[in-house]
Amino acid sequence: MVNFTAEQMRSIMDYKHNIRNMSVIAHVDHGKSTLTDSLVCKAGVISARNAGTARYMDTRADEQERGITIKSTGISMFFEYNIEAGEVVKSLDTANEPEGVPSNVEINKNSYLINLIDS
Repeated sequence: MVNFTAEQMRSIMDYKHNIRNMSVIAHVDHGKSTLTDSLVCKAGVISARNAGTARYMDTRADEQERGITIKSTGISMFFEYNIEAGEVVKSLDTANEPEGVPSNVEINKNSYLINLIDS
């Protein structure tokens, strides 16, 4: 998982057109948590094998137990995406980085911040 420094987060905010705010809202058992898991997987937070079943955003014990989302939870995810080419620029490798802070991340016009809320 990627943990950015305050300076890196501040520089991402300079690209205000690259910030997306999303809230997943639908009826019970219509795939909100499955969709959220898939997006979190694409950000590299959970493995593809667990996407759709991890219920990553259901943080309370009773949510996990009952299999339903009770309280909205938010997460911010970082992507590098070339909008003209329509492809992901690169994925971040933080396995060898201390505390998950990527030293090789350069914030530029291809840097996107997605704020996601699972309701």
